Amino acid sequence: MTWRPALWLVALVVIALDQLTKQWALTALEPGEKHAVLGDLLSFQLVFNSGAAFSLGDGYTWVMTIVAVIVTIGIVYFARRAQSRLAIALFGIGLGGAVGNLIDRLLREPGFGQGHVVDMINYNGWFVGNVADLAIVGVAAVVLVMSLTNRSLLAPAPRHESADEAQSSDATVGEEPRG
Repeated sequence: MTWRPALWLVALVVIALDQLTKQWALTALEPGEKHAVLGDLLSFQLVFNSGAAFSLGDGYTWVMTIVAVIVTIGIVYFARRAQSRLAIALFGIGLGGAVGNLIDRLLREPGFGQGHVVDMINYNGWFVGNVADLAIVGVAAVVLVMSLTNRSLLAPAPRHESADEAQSSDATVGEEPRG
């Protein structure tokens, strides 16, 4: 299955949506000011997050950057074993979300590797997120449901023979059957 073009295309769409909505928020919203969309349940509010979800790790932005790089590399590594179009789409969405927030960490103020993520979707005051967060949480939810229903996203890892197994199978190749 050719996974690379589809994976990258899906990731690029998520990254574009994430960055476009962040740019919209930066130009259309004032920091901290709420704009109701569905009453108190959902609103737009521009905030800059130096931590992870729920502002965990606030003040350790560089750690969040390292984690985002590791997650991005992990997604690309494991996506090679995607078994289906759904798996490829999920890896692409997750990759797009991870890279969307990583772009902020790398390129936004206060500086390289310590940038604050632009968030603008306020969920009833519980937390404020963005499109990248929606992608990451959405993929995590689908993967959780799939794992609870014993559906796998990945093909089994290739089995590597031990040196003894390889030597024993080499010894029998080309031998005539005895009898």
